[in-house]
Amino acid sequence: MDSLPVDMSNPAVQEYLSLVRLQVLTPLSLLINIATVLVCTVIVKPSIGGITDLYPTSISPNPALIAVYVLAIYVGQVGYCVLLVLARKPETKKAMVKAVGLSLVLANWFMALWAIAWVLQFFLVSTIFLGLILLLLIYSNIALLTYHPPSSDRPLDIALVHAPLRLFLILPLSLMFPYSLFITLGLSYAPDLPQDYTLHQWSGFGVSFGVNLLGLAVVITRRDIVWAVAATWICASIWSARPKPAPVIIVVILFTVLHPLGLLASMIYNRFYSKQHGRIALPSDENENTQHEHGGERRGPREVDVEALWG
Repeated sequence: MDSLPVDMSNPAVQEYLSLVRLQVLTPLSLLINIATVLVCTVIVKPSIGGITDLYPTSISPNPALIAVYVLAIYVGQVGYCVLLVLARKPETKKAMVKAVGLSLVLANWFMALWAIAWVLQFFLVSTIFLGLILLLLIYSNIALLTYHPPSSDRPLDIALVHAPLRLFLILPLSLMFPYSLFITLGLSYAPDLPQDYTLHQWSGFGVSFGVNLLGLAVVITRRDIVWAVAATWICASIWSARPKPAPVIIVVILFTVLHPLGLLASMIYNRFYSKQHGRIALPSDENENTQHEHGGERRGPREVDVEALWG
């Protein structure tokens, strides 16, 4: 068979083929993710939310609020798939191919597998799938922020690439993985014994405080609006599901306030204070007049006489 009249080793050709591959695989993986989660939520009994009711923990969320959050992830990913087809800017294409790539495809597949494992109550398998999702999304988000940082010149990249990937990351990081791990380790209580809700309260406190402190650090240092909104929403989903032990409910209510406040304070600091310190101090007219009064003369850098220097 004759070889193709295209140089397959050409980086431009490889990037184009990678983009075409993603244009097919990403919508397919998203469709499988949505269909599987929808079936496991509506048709299968016990459903995803039903499992949450069967295994309450100190960090159990409100299923309705989490459903809204997941819907936002899906809407963002639909926008990502549209941009994947319509993107014309080379920077956008590189971000999708180099930074996101197949990580999002695999994360969607693992999310579908997680839903199946969850309703089958295979909690160890569920935790493993969530861990894999976390690793994939951490890699993609770090690659995006490092090599393709958000820019005001490309607002669609921020809205349809960075935001959906960040939303997808925050959910398993802040809630799904710890919650599944709690059930796997037996840190839950019987739903017919609500008086036992204080069991393992300090484990819930430690996890809630740790992930929210990490999120607050990201919000303040990067002025990350998406992270602030997502973390606040997840905190609200936790304290709105009762009963909750006092240490957990105090910390999630506290961070419900701190995330938006931290974002606002960081924006104000960057807008006013940091710019003032970033200005270059120019010599004042008063100093210039003083030099003239003392007979001084302002001298700039002298030109070097090369011939005199080398004899």
